[in-house]
Amino acid sequence: MYKKICILFVLTLSACGSLTKKQAPPKTEFRGFWVATVVNIDWPKKPSDPIEKKKADYLELLDFYQSLHFNAAIVQIRTAGDAFYSSELAPWSRFLTGTEGEAGEEYTSLLHWMIEETHKRGMEFHAWLNPYRATFDLNTDILSDSHDFNTHPDWLLRYGKKYYYNPGLPKVQQHILNVIKEVVENYDIDAIHFDDYFYPYKIQGEEFKDTATYEEFALPGQNIDDWRRENVNTLIKQIHLYLKSAKPWVQFGISPFGVWRNADKDPKGSDTRAGQTTYDDLYADPITWMQNQWIDYMAPQLYWSMDYEVASHRKLVDWWSKNAWNTPIYIGNGTYKIRNNADTQWNRKKQIPRQIQLSRATDNINGNIFFSAKSLINRHEDVVNYLKRKVYTRPALTPGTLRKETVKLFSPEIKTSFQSASHYTFVLENVPHNTKKVLVYSVRNSQKLQENNGEYILSIAPVDKNNAFHIAKEKIRKRQVWGIRFIDRYGNKSEMLQVEVKKEKSGGLALSKKI
Repeated sequence: MYKKICILFVLTLSACGSLTKKQAPPKTEFRGFWVATVVNIDWPKKPSDPIEKKKADYLELLDFYQSLHFNAAIVQIRTAGDAFYSSELAPWSRFLTGTEGEAGEEYTSLLHWMIEETHKRGMEFHAWLNPYRATFDLNTDILSDSHDFNTHPDWLLRYGKKYYYNPGLPKVQQHILNVIKEVVENYDIDAIHFDDYFYPYKIQGEEFKDTATYEEFALPGQNIDDWRRENVNTLIKQIHLYLKSAKPWVQFGISPFGVWRNADKDPKGSDTRAGQTTYDDLYADPITWMQNQWIDYMAPQLYWSMDYEVASHRKLVDWWSKNAWNTPIYIGNGTYKIRNNADTQWNRKKQIPRQIQLSRATDNINGNIFFSAKSLINRHEDVVNYLKRKVYTRPALTPGTLRKETVKLFSPEIKTSFQSASHYTFVLENVPHNTKKVLVYSVRNSQKLQENNGEYILSIAPVDKNNAFHIAKEKIRKRQVWGIRFIDRYGNKSEMLQVEVKKEKSGGLALSKKI
């Protein structure tokens, strides 16, 4: 009996070894956070707040996640047939301004400002839109006269306590595509992002009344379930083709419900017992999107603890890893559940860190996204400190778009540098077109630079409109050697520029190029 216990103990340690051994910081890893604006979950805190307060609160979110070395903000700019930006296709959102369809002039440039501030911190801005949800409730009296509920009631269907766009109508598909075009053409975003709301989550005993649409538009012999999935597929494909032709560097990412299908319904499904699944109930088929390379990343919402019986986070990470189809997978983590859930595993400080470590140890998993943004701010200090000290110790590059245009970049020269109270600024000359970021490695003179080891990354900083980048003073030692690569919007990297950096007594820097 004693021998059996020992063997079991050894095997357990071996199986868990990848999660307990020290992992070097990754050079490339998506680190995102969702900023939910519907009913003011994350931002703005109150629609009635003055715009200065709203801006300050948004910067608080950015600064918090910048301190954790996150590199992407996924911001909800369309919640329910509305807009967080000046639009000809949707009214201003009441969750932003307080009254739907009404906004002062100060809001006109707000989204431009949000994107710029996000980019300043070296983060990507992913514009998150809900394509099919038309209202959040049945209180339609508060809707603007320009809302589609009033201008195109034939596009909408009531289901439960909301109205939804009818995905089977070609006019609806074209309208949603036009919404995407308006955003992409007018804003310097890095990605279009959809979450899990396709066809609505099913309500027992209630039918989604699109039978007439099905009878009009379905192909001969096509059943209604396959027809619904094809409606979603058509929209996804149209958006992909548009982005590819208009701005191929703009990514397209989708965050579906975490269970594709249960194995008891399909042997290719996961070992789960989810009450609803993305394929059978929401009529969304992520496998088809990945197989056809219509999207740049998949971010399944795995908001369960590591060993939750009905839907184990561990098992689902493994399933998505094995079904990635050459598409980057970013795991959605439910940080909102920390010490706020009946599942007691969420009471543990290391539940989220262990999930991140599992992602890093699993093939085809390329990063994580936290839901939601406010869940760690001014709370769970022990979890935050652990993430800072043990998990997110260094900056990391984002994987970027799959639709790359490969070009050879030449390194610009550092023309001059100067200091402010908190930063050093480096001004460049001969900057290649579309240069967006600078990646700076740092080693001591005696060290050999290992580019694939994130431990050597000093900074990932945006190149601003003045062809300059900035590095905090606290990061720079007395003497070091930098390896610098410049990165364009497709993720192409320049030749490496090596510079010896010395701090002078005056506090300034002496830079000398190394060959």
